[in-house]
Amino acid sequence: MDLEPQLIGDLAGALLVPDDGVIYPPAATAFLLEQAQVTGARLIRGSVIAADAQSVQLDDGRRLSAGSVVVAAGCGSAALGEGIAVRPRKGHLIITDRYPGYVRHQLVELGYLASAHGAANESVAFNVQPRRGGQLLIGSSRQFGTTDPNAEPHLLDRIVTAAERYLPGIGSLQVLRCWTGFRPATNDHLPLIGRAASGIWYATGHEGLGITTAPATARLLVELMRGETPHLPTEPFAVDRFLAEVVHA
Repeated sequence: MDLEPQLIGDLAGALLVPDDGVIYPPAATAFLLEQAQVTGARLIRGSVIAADAQSVQLDDGRRLSAGSVVVAAGCGSAALGEGIAVRPRKGHLIITDRYPGYVRHQLVELGYLASAHGAANESVAFNVQPRRGGQLLIGSSRQFGTTDPNAEPHLLDRIVTAAERYLPGIGSLQVLRCWTGFRPATNDHLPLIGRAASGIWYATGHEGLGITTAPATARLLVELMRGETPHLPTEPFAVDRFLAEVVHA
């Protein structure tokens, strides 16, 4: 309670993880792109509408060729490969006005894992992150079966209600914005990393951990492409592991 005075006093317990951290995805993405270009990569902007093992087709008519093609298109990966079992999982987030010191650490309920790894069409779990400027990011929800990008009031209400169980005063804070996004999910909650029967390489299906696990995913892909022994077992991430059930369906 000394570390987080706003938390209610009848909690069964809590776990402090000193080395935990949160990154800002747009900034992390910009950094990774910059580092790639520093080491010789060339950034070509455009929308890919088709891919095969050694080329991609852009929507402006250009075709780009390469020795290998890696599809890392998030929820759009399924459109670029037959049998790629990735589906969108919608999430809602809320950002408040500035309240410096209101929350000092990222706060996550233990039930967050059940929500993240569950198969329910809708689930909500308590997750609050303090931003450097004093704002609070409040989440989070997970939702299958929709591609509607609009925020849904009933899920926003559930998110705030879940947060109020732990931070009773949070519902009175001024909200600046609510938005949604789509996580690329697989049926077993593990990503697709490796080469498909088509010859295309994939790095997708990480759900909400794509940026966080990008360096490790890239290392696995490089090892597989070079024919080296991967530093981690890759069988759980096999790209074609859902192909039989897709064909059967």
